[in-house]
Amino acid sequence: MSDLRDLYQEVILDHGKNPRNFGKIEGARSAHGHNPLCGDLVTIYVTVQDGVIEDIRFEGSGCAISTASASMMTQALKGRTREEVDRLFERFHEMVTGRADGTQGTDDLGKLAVFEGVVEFPLRVKCATLSWHTLKAALEASSEAAGPEQPGTPEPQVTTE
Repeated sequence: MSDLRDLYQEVILDHGKNPRNFGKIEGARSAHGHNPLCGDLVTIYVTVQDGVIEDIRFEGSGCAISTASASMMTQALKGRTREEVDRLFERFHEMVTGRADGTQGTDDLGKLAVFEGVVEFPLRVKCATLSWHTLKAALEASSEAAGPEQPGTPEPQVTTE
């Protein structure tokens, strides 16, 4: 078990130091997230075409868990439908908060299973879920508005406490 934990830590540290899909998408829907307990800041950018996430990226700063979660989330969700995103959000959230019933395992989460140990550190749950909640805000904003973002439209804000 220790070897698996070490591997998980290596994956999280790698994504924390070398995040994938880092950067802004011009003209995309976006939302800002902030975790005042840890100081994590994230902005999620997402473009959706015909109900499928066409592109997703993020910017921000934070702890290794927050950055790795955003990085791995963007990899896992690109090309997925809104329904698949909602399902993965629920499964991920259940896993890191310990609300999973234990019968499902983590196979359906793929590489996101590296965050399974976060449940043991309750203060880190918000770090791991910040980008996910911020993505939900960006998607909800995009489903409420028709067409591209209008200049002057306020971006949704997410703060975890």
